[in-house]
Amino acid sequence: MYNRLFSLLIILLLVIGHVQAQKSVLTGKVTDAVTGETLVGVNVVIDSVTGVATGPDGIYRIELSPGRYDILFKYIGYESLRREVMLPPGQSTVINIRLEPQALELNTAVVSAARFEQKLSDVTVSMDIIKPKYIESINTTTLETVVNQMPGVEVMDGQTSIRGGSGYSYGTGSRVLFLVDDLPIISPDAGDVKWNFLPIETVAQVEILKGASSALYGSSALDGVINIRTAQPGVNPKTTVNLSGGMYLKPRRRELAWWWESDPLVLNASIAHLRKINNIDLVLGGNAFSDAGYRQDEYFKRVRFNGNFRIHNKKVEGLSYGFNTNVMLQHNSDFFLWIDADSGAFRQPSYLVTPTKGLRMNVDPYIVYYNPHGDRHSLRSRYYRVTNIQPGHSDKNSIADQFYGEYQYHTVFKNRLNWTMGVTGTYASIVSQLYGDHYSTSVAAYSQFDWKYSKRWSFSLGVRWEGYKLGPTTAQSNPVVRSGLNFQAAKYTFLRASFGQGYRFPSIAEKYASTSLGIINIFPNPDLEPETGWSLETGIKQGLKIGQWDGYIDVAGFWTEYGNMVEFTFGIYKPDTVPVPTIKDVGFKSLNVGHARITGVDILLTGKGKIAGLNTTFFAGYTYTNPVNLNPGQEKNTVLKYRFYHSAKGDIQADIGKFSVGMSFIYNSNIINIDTVFEAEILGQELLPGLKEYRQKHDKGIIAFDFRFAFQVTRDSRLTFYIKNAFNEEYMGRPGDIQPPRNIALQYLLTF
Repeated sequence: MYNRLFSLLIILLLVIGHVQAQKSVLTGKVTDAVTGETLVGVNVVIDSVTGVATGPDGIYRIELSPGRYDILFKYIGYESLRREVMLPPGQSTVINIRLEPQALELNTAVVSAARFEQKLSDVTVSMDIIKPKYIESINTTTLETVVNQMPGVEVMDGQTSIRGGSGYSYGTGSRVLFLVDDLPIISPDAGDVKWNFLPIETVAQVEILKGASSALYGSSALDGVINIRTAQPGVNPKTTVNLSGGMYLKPRRRELAWWWESDPLVLNASIAHLRKINNIDLVLGGNAFSDAGYRQDEYFKRVRFNGNFRIHNKKVEGLSYGFNTNVMLQHNSDFFLWIDADSGAFRQPSYLVTPTKGLRMNVDPYIVYYNPHGDRHSLRSRYYRVTNIQPGHSDKNSIADQFYGEYQYHTVFKNRLNWTMGVTGTYASIVSQLYGDHYSTSVAAYSQFDWKYSKRWSFSLGVRWEGYKLGPTTAQSNPVVRSGLNFQAAKYTFLRASFGQGYRFPSIAEKYASTSLGIINIFPNPDLEPETGWSLETGIKQGLKIGQWDGYIDVAGFWTEYGNMVEFTFGIYKPDTVPVPTIKDVGFKSLNVGHARITGVDILLTGKGKIAGLNTTFFAGYTYTNPVNLNPGQEKNTVLKYRFYHSAKGDIQADIGKFSVGMSFIYNSNIINIDTVFEAEILGQELLPGLKEYRQKHDKGIIAFDFRFAFQVTRDSRLTFYIKNAFNEEYMGRPGDIQPPRNIALQYLLTF
C-alpha cells in the first residue's frame, strides 16, 4: 500500500517538474503606432501581481505557465491596449505591439515636474508645454520669442520672469533656471541664459514649470524652471530644412528710421538630421543666422552646430552612453539706451556701441543604466564655456568655464511610489577684467518621493541641501522642501495644491561687476547675500472634450514671497575716503532690498481638434499679478520695479485643406514702476531724454498681433508668409528699448 502511494507521489512530482520545465516565454517589442519609435517603460500587466516593463530598446520578456492570458499594455500618453494570447508549453511567443498616442491634451507626457515621466494631469504644480510644431509654425529664430508668447511668462530684454517674479537687472542673474536635457545652462559669470545658443532646430519639447523648484533643481530655480528637451531619432531617418528671409519695415513714426538706407534684412537657415544606425542614435543640427537690426549700430550674426550621440550597449541590456554637444560663434553689437525719445529713439550714443565676438560651447558626456527591475542609474556631466571679446575694450573681456556633474537614481516600488534621489557638484572659473578673477564650487544632495496612492490621489515630497563657496567666502543654503498633492475629482477634473521653497546665489556679475556705460556707473557689492523665497499655489485643471475637439482649462492662484530680494538699485555709493560725492559716485548697485510679495491668478485655455469642420489649435491665457515691495525704504512706490498688473496672450491656427491661417497676440498693461532716476528732471534728461513724457503718452499698455499664412506645397514641404507686429504698434519693453516695428518674412520648410 505504502509502496503504491510512494510510487504515485514520485510520478506526480515528475509530472509537476515536467510542467514547470515546460514554462512559456512571452516576448515582443512595443512601438509608437504613428512614428514607429520604440517605447521605454511600457507596463505589460498580466494580473494584479505579475507584470514587466519594456527596456531601453522597447522589448519586454516574461516567463509564464502555459495557458490563455488577457494581457494589458499601458503607457503614459498612449491608449491602453488589451491582447488575448494562448501560450503553448515550452515555446516562445512573440507579440509586437503598436500603441496609439492619446488625443487628450491632459495625457501629454512630461518629466520636469518630478524628473520622471508622468501625465500632465497628474502633476502637482502649474506646467505649460511647448511642442515643436508650434515652434516651427511661428518662424522663430530663438526660443526667447516662443517662451515670451506663453501666458504667465515674460522676457524683458533677455531676462525671464514667471508670474512677475523678476524685473530687469541689466542682464545679470536669473530667478528662472534653464535646462537643456535636464542639465543647467545658466552662464557661470553673468548668471543668465544665452538665448541664441539654445538649439532650437532640434527641440522636441519645452516644459515650463511655474513656482519655486529649488528642492529638485537648486539655485536659480526661485521662480521656476524651463527645460528644453532635445529630439531623439525614430525608426526612420528624418531631415528637416528650414530657410527664411525677411525685413523690418518702416515704423509708424518715419522719423525714427530716417537714417535707413534700405530695409534691414533678417536671414536664417537651419538643418536637423535624426537617424538610427544599428545600436547608435544620432542627432545633428546646424544654424546660420544674420539680423541687420532695426536700430543703428545693432546687429547679430551666428553660426551654430550641435549633435547628440548615443550608443545602446549590445552586451549589457539597459546600458547606454554617449555625449551631447553644442558650439556657437557669434558677432554682435547690442542696443542699450536711446539718444532721445524722438528722432533718436532708434539710435544710441556712439560711446555705447560695443561690438562683441563670442564663443558658446557645451559638451555633455553621460551614461545611463536600467537594471532588470527597471531602476534607473544615470551619471550626467556638462562642460560649459562662455567667452566675450570686445575689440578696443579689453577691460570688458571675459572667459568663463563651468564643470557640472550629477548622479541620479530612480526606482518605483510596488505600491506605485516613485523615489528619485541624486547628488550634484559644480566648479566654475571666471577670468575677467570686468568682474575680476574668481572661482566657485557647490555640492548638493536631493531626494523626492512621488506617490500615486490611488487612481485619484497623488502626493509629492522633496528635500534638498546645497552648499556654495565663492573664493574665500562661503554661502550655505538652508535645506529647502517642496510638497504637493493632486486629486482627480471627476473623469477630467484635477485639483492640485503645492508649496515650494527656493533660493538663488548671486551671480559673479551682480557681486563684482565694476564698469560704466557713459555716465551710468555700475558698482560692485561683494557683500551681496543669497535670495530666499517660497511659493504657494492651488489650482484646477478641467479637461474638455467636445466631439472631435479636446483641450483643458487651467486656473491657478499663487502667493510668492522673497527674503533678501536682490534688485539693481540707483543711489550714491561713495567710498568712505571721499568726503563729498561726485558724479562718479552715482550709479547702480545690486542690493538686498528685503522682503517682497507677489500674489495673483493664472488662467490658461488650450485645445486642438475640429471646429466647424476645420482642424484648429489654439491657446489663450491671462495673468494678474500684484507685486509688492514690503520694505520700500526711500522709494515712495511700494510696487516692485519693471512689473505690470495684467497680461494676456494667445495663438490660434486653422487648417483649410492645404492652407493654414494663424494669429497670435500679446497684451501687457503699462509698467507700474521704474527707477525714479530715469524720470528725474535733471539726471533723467542725461540718461534717457524724453522718457517721462514718452511713458505718459504710452500709459495704456501694449497689444501686438502677428499673422501667418501657410500653403502645403507638397506632403513634405510648406511655404509660410509672416507679418509680425502687423498693425505697426510702437511699444517699449524696458526703458529706452522700443520693440521692433512691423516686419515680414517668408519661410520654406522641408521635411524628408
